[in-house]
Amino acid sequence: MRIIMDGLGGDNAPDEMLEGARLAVKEYGVEILITGEKEKLRAVAYEKSVPLDGIEILEADGALTMDDAPTEVLRGKKNCSMAVGLRALAEGRGDAFVSAGNTGAMVVGSRSIIGCVDGLRRPALAPILPHTTGCFMLLDGGANVECRPEMLLQFGHMGAIYMEKILSIQSPRVGLANIGAEEHKGTQLAQDAYALLKNSSLRFVGNVEGRDIPFGACDVLVADGFTGNIILKLMEGMGLFMGQTIKGMFTRNMLTMGAALVLKPALEGFKKKMDYTEYGGAPLMGLKKPVIKAHGSSNAHAFQNAVRQAVAFVKEDVIAEIEGTRPQASSAG
Repeated sequence: MRIIMDGLGGDNAPDEMLEGARLAVKEYGVEILITGEKEKLRAVAYEKSVPLDGIEILEADGALTMDDAPTEVLRGKKNCSMAVGLRALAEGRGDAFVSAGNTGAMVVGSRSIIGCVDGLRRPALAPILPHTTGCFMLLDGGANVECRPEMLLQFGHMGAIYMEKILSIQSPRVGLANIGAEEHKGTQLAQDAYALLKNSSLRFVGNVEGRDIPFGACDVLVADGFTGNIILKLMEGMGLFMGQTIKGMFTRNMLTMGAALVLKPALEGFKKKMDYTEYGGAPLMGLKKPVIKAHGSSNAHAFQNAVRQAVAFVKEDVIAEIEGTRPQASSAG
């Protein structure tokens, strides 16, 4: 299996990306095709003592920055590392693509270069987030600010397939993010989506309020991209807030530092549960080929886990399963 990686995308590329690629080759026995400037990547690999065994570099013309417009991946910077990687995937030079680069450009580029499965118009960004008893998938995490009810139904189907195939959760519970538990609550979009989800083959558990999200109310949480991105960023921020608050409480004096030593195993477990690097990345669900969006601040461990996620996506043939359901998009544009 060969995984294509954007060698220049993200805050910590190429250093952490190269180390993550090395770890993935060693751990999963995959080949890695990295897109980027060959001389630069080889120089960094030499400087950091990262062997390039099992790693090939595909020449690309620089990186797409976070400040670039999403459409630049198709226009002014169509030979950047992200665009070259997406085209390599479309051409069959690899089995999946991983990038920590510009999210908007990745959505635009993936949709145009890779394309969506039949019956789907737009991919959904689908991060995996922690809750008290495990984790859940959020769709959409920000790829589609405006959605139609049919799209939310599609998100529910795709999320359920992923959770069952990749995380072995049988009959995943699907919830709809809303401002109240009652069926009539929320916007017209929420009410119409509720009716579609309720009458579908999914194990729909109804509306999920914000306060219930961290407590395992569902395995798949469906929302439009505007709402979903707020949920995603809030949970990321709350994780950092809680970590910093706990650290501050346990470093006040010698007594609290002693208590921290006693509680260290539990605190490490909490830290690991809240650490985004453990979850790899957010797949773009609904594309014809696997694309994983790694966190922009990914370190080597996060890149390695993003490759692990891509490998599982390919092995479990998630896309074929999605194509088999083929939920229709109606007039969703």
